[in-house]
Amino acid sequence: MSRTFADLLPTPLTAESLSGLAPLTRADDLLLLLTRWVERGWLRALDKAFVAFLHELEPDTDPLVLLAAALTSHQLGHGHVCLDLFETLKAPDFALSLPPEGDVQGGVLLLPSQLLEALEGAHWCKTLAGSRLVALAVDSSETAQERPLVLSGKRLYLRRYWTYERRIDSALRQRLAQGEAPPNDLPQRLDELFGSARAGAPIDWQKLACALATRGAFSIVTGGPGTGKTTTVVRLLALLQAPAVESGHPLRIRLAAPTGKAAARLTESISQQVQSLKVAEDVRAKIPCDVTTVHRLLGSRPGTRHFRHHAGNRLPLDVLVVDEASMIDLEMMANLLDALPDHARLVLLGDKDQLASVEAGAVLGDLCRDAEHGWYSPQTREWLESVSGERLQGSGLFEDVDGSHPLAQQVVMLRHSRRFGEGSGIGQLARRVNQQLPDEARQLLAGGHYEDVYSLPLKGEHDHTLERLLLEGHGEGPQGYRHYLSVLRNQRPAQGRPLEHPDWVDWAREVLQAFDTFQLLCAVRKGPWGVEGLNQRITAALLKARLIDNDQQWYEGRPVLMTRNDYGLGLMNGDIGIALKLPEREGPDAGKTVLRVAFPRNDGQGGVRFVLPSRLNDVETVYAMTVHKSQGSEFAHTALILPDALNPVLTKELIYTGITRAKHWFTLIEPRAGVFEEAVQRKVKRLSGLMLELEESSEPRG
Repeated sequence: MSRTFADLLPTPLTAESLSGLAPLTRADDLLLLLTRWVERGWLRALDKAFVAFLHELEPDTDPLVLLAAALTSHQLGHGHVCLDLFETLKAPDFALSLPPEGDVQGGVLLLPSQLLEALEGAHWCKTLAGSRLVALAVDSSETAQERPLVLSGKRLYLRRYWTYERRIDSALRQRLAQGEAPPNDLPQRLDELFGSARAGAPIDWQKLACALATRGAFSIVTGGPGTGKTTTVVRLLALLQAPAVESGHPLRIRLAAPTGKAAARLTESISQQVQSLKVAEDVRAKIPCDVTTVHRLLGSRPGTRHFRHHAGNRLPLDVLVVDEASMIDLEMMANLLDALPDHARLVLLGDKDQLASVEAGAVLGDLCRDAEHGWYSPQTREWLESVSGERLQGSGLFEDVDGSHPLAQQVVMLRHSRRFGEGSGIGQLARRVNQQLPDEARQLLAGGHYEDVYSLPLKGEHDHTLERLLLEGHGEGPQGYRHYLSVLRNQRPAQGRPLEHPDWVDWAREVLQAFDTFQLLCAVRKGPWGVEGLNQRITAALLKARLIDNDQQWYEGRPVLMTRNDYGLGLMNGDIGIALKLPEREGPDAGKTVLRVAFPRNDGQGGVRFVLPSRLNDVETVYAMTVHKSQGSEFAHTALILPDALNPVLTKELIYTGITRAKHWFTLIEPRAGVFEEAVQRKVKRLSGLMLELEESSEPRG
C-alpha cells in the first residue's frame, strides 16, 4: 500500500523513507504540508490562505496546480513577479530560497526540493494548462480573463501581476515607437550646456544622455553614485524647456522620487544646480526644484491601491522625471505609466546595480539589462556623434546590427564617478563587489591602503569594540552617535526663548545634520545582528554612557524613522526625525519644555517642522536601519553590519547598496568571517517576463 504525504509528515524524513512515496494525488495532503511549512516560516500564511481559497473555488483542482500557486505566491514575497517552473525544478532550494539557509531541522519535514525532485517540467506545464484556474497568456477570451493564474510559456503568474507586466510592456512599446523632434539647433544647445567635444577627452556620457532624451518619449539615465545623474537631468530640463519658453509655450515639468528622503535630497540638489545653469533667466525660472513622492504625485487614496490619477484622469504634465527608479516596483510603475498623458516624456534616473524595490519586480534592472554594453544601432551611433561631437569609436560598446535591442536606443549609462575616483577606497570596494570579486574586495579591506574604508571583525556577540565604534567612530575622522548627541547638548539655545525664535530651528537643523554624519545599516531585521536587536543594544550603550537620559519609548535624542506615509502631517515613509525638548508654545505651561520630534522639511531650503510624539503612529527607533530603508539616503560615515550566517537577502546588490550610501567613510562590521565573500558571490535574480516581451515585439529605432 503506497503512502501519502500526510502519512510522512509527523516523522523524520530521509531519502530512503521517500523512496516508496506515492505521487501527489490529494489536495488535503498538500494543504497539511503547506500548513507545516508556514509553521516553520518557510511560507507566509498569506501563501497558504491563497491556496486554500483556490481549493475552495475549484475543489477538484490537481494538487500540482495548488503547489504551483503556493510557490508563485511565495515568490512574490521574495520580489519575483512569477514562478519559472523549469528553473524551480532545476534548483528548487536556490530558486525558492526555501527552506531558509541555516534551518538545520529541515530533515524532520518534507522539504520543497524533495517534493519537487520527482516532477517533470513538461508534465507540470501541461497540468497547469488544463486547469480551470489557469489561463494561457495567448487566450484573450472573457472566460480566461477571469482566471486567477496565468501561464506564459514556462512562467506562472498571479493574474494581477501578469496584468501589470502587460500594461508596462504596452506603454513602453508605444513610447519607444513614438519619436520626438529634437530642436533643430540641438548641437549648439548641447555645446552651450556641456562645452564642445575635445579630441582625446573621455566620452561625455552626460551629453549623450541629454541628446538621446530629446528624441524620445521615454529614456533612462543610469549610473552609480557620483556619476552626475542629477547634473544630467538639470541640463536636460534646460535643454527641453529653453525652446518651449522661446516659443511662448513652456513645458509643465514634474519631478518625483519613491520616498520622502529621496525627494528631499533631489530637491536640495536640483535647487543648487539650477542656480548655476548657464541659461536665460526666464528658462531657469521654468525649471522646477520641488520634488514630490510618486505616491503624492499620483494622489494616493489611503486604505486602497487606487490613485486619483490613472488612465481615465491623466497627470497634467508634459515632462516627468523620476529619480531613484530602482526602488519602484512593478505595480507602481504600471500605475505611473497609466497616468501619463500620451504626449508626455518620461525620464527615469537610477542606479541599476542597487537593490530593487521591496515589493515585487525589478523594473529598472530589467530595463537596464543591456546598459553596460550600450547595444546602440549604427543609426543611433551616427546620430549621437553628429549632434554631440563625441566619438563612440573605441568606446567598448557593443553594436546592435540586427535591431534586437530597441529599448537600448533610449538608455545611457554614466560611467565616470566624480565622487569615487581611482583614489577612493569606497569606489574601488563598490566596483569589486559589483563585479563579484570577493577576494579582491577582501584584499582592499585588509590592506589598509585607503583612508576611507575600515573593517571591524568581531570576536563574538558580546565584543564591545562594536559599541565603541558605534558611539565614537574612528578617531578624528569618521564619527559615531556621540557626535549628534554632543551637538544636541552643547548647541542648545538659551532657555526662555519662545519656540518661534529662529535659534530653535537652527539648532534642530544642526542636530539633524549631525545625525546624518553616521548611520548603521543592517542586512536583516531579526536577531542580534538585525535592526531590532541592535537598536536595543545601541540604546543601552548610549544610556550607559549617559548620552541619553532614559530608554523609555520617548526621550530626548531618540531618532525615529517613518515607516508609512502620513499625508496629514506631510511626512513620508523613510523620513527621519529626532526628539528634542522645546519650549511650549502657549497657555499656562508656556516656556516649559515639551518633547517634539524635529523633521527636515522636504523643501531644499533647510526648513524644519516640529511634531508632537503623540501624533506619530508609524515610527521606529533608527540607530540601525535596513539597507533597503537606506536607499535614497547618504551618510558621511556608513557602517554595514552583516549577520553571522548566510541569509537569502545577502547578495552583492545589498552589499553594493550599503557601501554606496557612504559619502566619505565606510566600515564593514563582520561577526563571522566568510559571510562577506559568500554574499558577494550571490546575485539577485528577480524573475519577470518584462524584457522578454519587449524584445519579442518591439521594432528598433534609428
